[in-house]
Amino acid sequence: MEKLIIGSHVSYKKDKGLVGCVEEALSYQANTFMFYTGAPQNTNRAKIDPELTKKAYNLMKENGIDPQNVIVHAPYIINLANQKNHDFSVRFLKEEIERCEKLGMTKLVLHPGSHVSYTKEEGLDQIVKSLNEVLTPDTKVSICLETMAGKGTELGNLDEIKYMIDHVTLNDKLMVCLDTCHLNDAGYDLNHFEEFLEEFDQKIGIEKIGCVHVNDSKNVLGAHKDRHENIGYGTIPFETLLHIIYHPSLVNVPKILETPYVSETDDSKEKVYPPYRFEIEQIRRKEKNIHLLEDIRSFYKKD
Repeated sequence: MEKLIIGSHVSYKKDKGLVGCVEEALSYQANTFMFYTGAPQNTNRAKIDPELTKKAYNLMKENGIDPQNVIVHAPYIINLANQKNHDFSVRFLKEEIERCEKLGMTKLVLHPGSHVSYTKEEGLDQIVKSLNEVLTPDTKVSICLETMAGKGTELGNLDEIKYMIDHVTLNDKLMVCLDTCHLNDAGYDLNHFEEFLEEFDQKIGIEKIGCVHVNDSKNVLGAHKDRHENIGYGTIPFETLLHIIYHPSLVNVPKILETPYVSETDDSKEKVYPPYRFEIEQIRRKEKNIHLLEDIRSFYKKD
């Protein structure tokens, strides 16, 4: 059985629900996936259809996808660090957790938040306060705090995530999502991944890593910009990303691609194509495809 657990972001649409997510993941030859339960920029959420969910679980079972490896991403509009949006963020995060539980999902990735007009210390304490309000002993979902690039006032480097975990009461319900683009842009040199893992283990504990977002970066080390790039086309060496993906300490951790769609202008109209099928293929082959973008365009144009 394949040990690599790899997939990508997929779309969750109200007419097909979780079934559409599974079908899209299978079209990429993936064995896991990540999705938003609705648009990440707003609060519009369709009612969950239990029949569609049941059908999705049957489809996952038939194709060797373990639901425990499937990831949900919380919407961007939740900002636990900003006191002005406190009530909204706490309420909406609680609702997202409830939706995860209805769908049988166990991991919810969350951007910790940006402190905006407050100090970093105030923002961190606000995140802790919010998580203490959200989490209860009955919560069945693990919140995976995502490592962030440090753009603007956003919080999420290792020391900041350590602070959050150390001060949240029910921190057994907290995990971490590593994002390779964000780590690079935050200043962590992934070419020395063993040193990074050692630091992570000392500060937080490797067992807390719940998933990995595998993304190349358009930016140089420490740029604090957060701009994802397709695998092999950015500043993080392909071999470095492979080392992370196949690292023995992370063998049971789901790897999720969030790389950009590939664009093309045809008859004065811009078209975009998902890269995931081809990126997953080169990762499985452990061989960089120097014609990746051309292959993606050719594949979708023939359809």
